[in-house]
Amino acid sequence: MRCAPAPLGTLVVLVIAACGGDAPTPPKGVDISEARGVAVPPPLEWLRQNLARPRRATSSHVPALLAGAGDIARCYPGSDPTQFSAPDASNPAMQTAQLLAEIPSATVMVVGDNAYEFGSPFDYSGCYQPTWGQFRDRTRPAPGNHEYLTPGAAGYFGYFGERSAPPLGYYSYDLGAWHVIVINSTPQVYACWPPELTEMPPDFPPLPVPVSPGPAAGRACAGDVAQQAWLAADLAAHRAARCTIAYFHHPRFSSGMHGNHYQMQKMWDLMYANGVDVVVSGHDHLYERFAPQDPEGNADPALGIRQFTVGTGGAEFYSVSTRQPNSEVLINDKHGILVLALGNAGYAWAFETVNHAIADEGAGRCH
Repeated sequence: MRCAPAPLGTLVVLVIAACGGDAPTPPKGVDISEARGVAVPPPLEWLRQNLARPRRATSSHVPALLAGAGDIARCYPGSDPTQFSAPDASNPAMQTAQLLAEIPSATVMVVGDNAYEFGSPFDYSGCYQPTWGQFRDRTRPAPGNHEYLTPGAAGYFGYFGERSAPPLGYYSYDLGAWHVIVINSTPQVYACWPPELTEMPPDFPPLPVPVSPGPAAGRACAGDVAQQAWLAADLAAHRAARCTIAYFHHPRFSSGMHGNHYQMQKMWDLMYANGVDVVVSGHDHLYERFAPQDPEGNADPALGIRQFTVGTGGAEFYSVSTRQPNSEVLINDKHGILVLALGNAGYAWAFETVNHAIADEGAGRCH
């Protein structure tokens, strides 16, 4: 895990805290574009071959793989843990976990709301551990708002330990030729205004919602100033990286029930200005892929960020609210994982469902 020093002296302690401790080394992959003397397919063809059923034997020439989802393990209905039922083969989180088990070379990303309902130690030990917990040693996690329904996200940080960069929860690392940034969106969102009052984490005050939520309101709110400064410093320190991806829980753009999160506007502005290529989020329980777009939501095929929303790890599905511009694919009736093959100058994606079908796929180039 590599973290840049904050540009302000008063933030140095915070940044050190966020980056303290050693993180596990992600599984090593051989970038397919670096193979010598061997005919190796491009990233999208590699995904097609190696995610097909029956599984093919994986060659030694494996791209850097990043795979996962958000909104994962639920073992009791609503907020009543007395109705807990241990996950079995019928639990959707167990089914998506099986997909990850079949890709042992992938680094696992979890993008928040990982253990319902409260992200408590009980939720993590009883529901997450038997499902996605089997991949903890190769997981690079991000928290969601449900983690903060337990004060201080204590269940989340206690379960993942130093790899979750406690107590602030944001960090970065390198995977193959890519720089990977993990943002803790919950402090940023709730330091602006709550996206929904029904899921208010106790650590955050219920600030007033703007009369006209939108990009301007998102830029006007202070948000998590320390994390914004860290993000700016990290992006500057890794400006030489050809390709960059970020993942966090709350999506800036969404056609789902929760809709757009303008509270993430400042983060999106920073990422766009620094050439981030791909963003992955969760929160809305569906799969959605956007065309590359700028921070205002305008199509920008040259410099825009491609966003994936993958709230399909195991929780119940959400309905579609308002279909957003540049939304290219939307699926809200299939659990599954997003698999990304990260090449030296581009990437390929596949949304694999629990019945081992590829429901969406494609490829893009880095800026």
